[in-house]
Amino acid sequence: MFVITVDFEIKSEYVNQFRSRILQQAKDSLSNEEKCFIFDVCFDEKNTNKVFLYEIYQDKDAFDYHLKSDHYLSFDKDVKNWVTKKIVNQLIKQE
Repeated sequence: MFVITVDFEIKSEYVNQFRSRILQQAKDSLSNEEKCFIFDVCFDEKNTNKVFLYEIYQDKDAFDYHLKSDHYLSFDKDVKNWVTKKIVNQLIKQE
């Protein structure tokens, strides 16, 4: 399994919009990508500008497909100016 974690920092004035948009992105990914198994969205209660994602795909090809999907490209365009920091980690889950 191919694991992605993402740490976001969001501009304060866009936190609510980002939260709504990332939750929709998670639903779209799980609904439209059969090889996307988990797409968890976590909010930091103490620092509302921070968002953490935990995603599991069948393999790297499935993640590459995700990055080219219409819903991801739309999401990325929508939130581009709302994000101050984005750290993406790619990992292999040990079975």
